[in-house]
Amino acid sequence: MDLIIRNATLLDEDGKWDIGIEGDRISALEHTIDGKGTEEVDADGLLAAPTYVNGHVHHDKSNLGDIMRPNETNSFQECLEITWEHKRTYTVDEIVERASRAIEEGILNGTTTFRVFADVDTIGGMTPLEGIIALREKWAGIVEIEAVDFPQEAIIRDPGTMDLMREGMKIGADVVGGLPWHEHLDEDARAHIDFCFKLAMEYDKDIHMLVDDTDNANSRSLEYLAAKTIREGYQGRVSASHCGALAAYDEVHARKVIALVAEAGVSIATNPHISLVAQGRYDTDNMRRGVTRTKDLWKAGANVFSAQDDVNDPYYPFGRNDQQEVASFVCHTCHMTYPDEIRAVFDFITKNAATALGLEDYGLALGKKADLNVLCASTVQHVLRLQQPPKFVIKSGKVLAKNSLTREILSS
Repeated sequence: MDLIIRNATLLDEDGKWDIGIEGDRISALEHTIDGKGTEEVDADGLLAAPTYVNGHVHHDKSNLGDIMRPNETNSFQECLEITWEHKRTYTVDEIVERASRAIEEGILNGTTTFRVFADVDTIGGMTPLEGIIALREKWAGIVEIEAVDFPQEAIIRDPGTMDLMREGMKIGADVVGGLPWHEHLDEDARAHIDFCFKLAMEYDKDIHMLVDDTDNANSRSLEYLAAKTIREGYQGRVSASHCGALAAYDEVHARKVIALVAEAGVSIATNPHISLVAQGRYDTDNMRRGVTRTKDLWKAGANVFSAQDDVNDPYYPFGRNDQQEVASFVCHTCHMTYPDEIRAVFDFITKNAATALGLEDYGLALGKKADLNVLCASTVQHVLRLQQPPKFVIKSGKVLAKNSLTREILSS
């Protein structure tokens, strides 16, 4: 065997396990594998699990925080304006350089698949998407990158964006993006969704929209998206991020929408660390958090996942491309701190995210692609508690990255 991981703990399994890898595939799962591998890694009882999947991130903007001017008004509007200033002067090479630094962080933190949103609008034209496609090409054979054709300034309110999005699919975008709630009118939001479905079906691509990213209970694009998914027979091929308005709906309507989402097979990306920053800023009484009904969606059977979203950009000054950190935010903000809930949240950054992206070869099982992390602890609880990077990151059967941490109390 090319690689054997010895003495690993596996999710939901008893005892210690050896994982045998030949080429880029898992070829053996046994308590003890006889013989020697060409290369061996001793997990020493640590948890081995599939590498993380970041199903929603804006790497065209990543690390703008290092070069942007200060936000002098401390306002979301100025976040937009700062982004526009840079977007007008983006170059492909600059995007690749900034985004590659974020990808490197992600790899060291155990992520090997990234769904990257790239703005396509009349401000930056095609350059952001061209940059992310170039990023995908640079990292091909090392990690997987999907490029999302994303109308950041909406579609109906930004005339010319339809043509740009069509061009985006022609030059190689992998996913049709959308931002329906950003339109001026409800009817325009529905037209936005209709156009995205038409484009996706023409190119046989999945859809991923940022939906109702607001604490305004009158924002209702999620229910139309779910109904449209059912009508078009697109179940299992649509994702919706944020969905913050769902938390502001009255209970009866929220339950109706959640049931519709589950029926439609729409995957929901909850990114509460971003929602907490973006929403409720102007509340002075009954202060809202803007985080979607994550636990309710999960209990209803919807496929829920979570992702980094932003890394050091005008909207969010933090972010390490670290899915363990993201999962910890989910546990805290969505009240998911009991054992079965913590276990479910770990699926949000692994199995469920892979399901949303349609990764058929994903998982720690015989015949699956050997994309594995040897983590920092033997249980999911302690992995998320300790917040330490994986000991080893294995991609396509080869050790791609390793981390070591030295901690010592020195007596005086």
